[in-house]
Amino acid sequence: MSQSAILVTGGAGYIGSHVVRQLGEAGERVVTLDNLSRGFREAVTHGPLVVGDTGDQELVLRVLREHQIGTVMHFAAFTIVPESVAQPLKYYHNNTACTRTLLECCVEAGVHQFVFSSTAAVYGMPASGVAAEDTPTAPINPYGTSKLMSEWMLRDVSAATPLRHVALRYFNVAGCDPGGRIGQRTPQATLLTKVAVEHVVGKRPHVSIFGTDYPTKDGTGVRDYIHVEDLASAHLAALAYLRRGGASTTLNCGYGRGFSVRELLDAVARAAGHPLVIKEEPRRAGDTPMLIARADRIREVLGWTPRYDRLDQIVGDALRWERQLVAPPAA
Repeated sequence: MSQSAILVTGGAGYIGSHVVRQLGEAGERVVTLDNLSRGFREAVTHGPLVVGDTGDQELVLRVLREHQIGTVMHFAAFTIVPESVAQPLKYYHNNTACTRTLLECCVEAGVHQFVFSSTAAVYGMPASGVAAEDTPTAPINPYGTSKLMSEWMLRDVSAATPLRHVALRYFNVAGCDPGGRIGQRTPQATLLTKVAVEHVVGKRPHVSIFGTDYPTKDGTGVRDYIHVEDLASAHLAALAYLRRGGASTTLNCGYGRGFSVRELLDAVARAAGHPLVIKEEPRRAGDTPMLIARADRIREVLGWTPRYDRLDQIVGDALRWERQLVAPPAA
């Protein structure tokens, strides 16, 4: 391709590695920057890996210039909500301050396109349980706030410089590469789908449901689960949009429908072929009863069409990957 190269920060992590793989398969020149604190070298399937931090200004500038980067896709972040509550400054440093350094480097190096990994956590607890892009932002934890502050910086930089951006607000990401080449390997994961499939393969003695008395169809929390493969393809659609000259925008990345915790665990049990050991626990502070994306704009603006939006597909891919981690296939 004649297009300039793409820098993927955090490209050795769960979501970033899926985007790197899709970019490489599309023939793009891709470079990954990751400090490997939570990512895995072997997850980077295309292009060179530079080991380092987004907050290292000298390194970032050198990488942008040496590889003639035209677009940055920024995934490098800490993402565990309880950890952000316990260690807020860790999140404001890594997620916000390092993003500021990265943006400064992009402006200095003449990078004009930026795709940002944001989160539905910026919405906090919307009263209706459904969030559109114009729903007021009111994060309830430092993780969500750290991402919203980065969105604000992007907004202001885009207003003052030639840099244009797409901020994608993810809902509940789950699943793994349907081809089984890469997947989620996060230690001590907190995402429900990952926790449930770890239980199936014997890594956890049970799965907990936190709260059974919410005002939802079965009393458990309802979330909008999106397959990581579809989420990755949204980043490629955002890249194409920016290359066409698209204006800076913020878009929800979800399917626009919700499943309860019990429905998700039922799907995991179907995939496993046996019941799960489930413990019912009290509600956790800060959990919202329902959070579903209003997801019309991303389809309209980017022309994005999901391909893996069945709950059984999401769960089945996650479980196959987890079984590979326990018993890797013979060479």
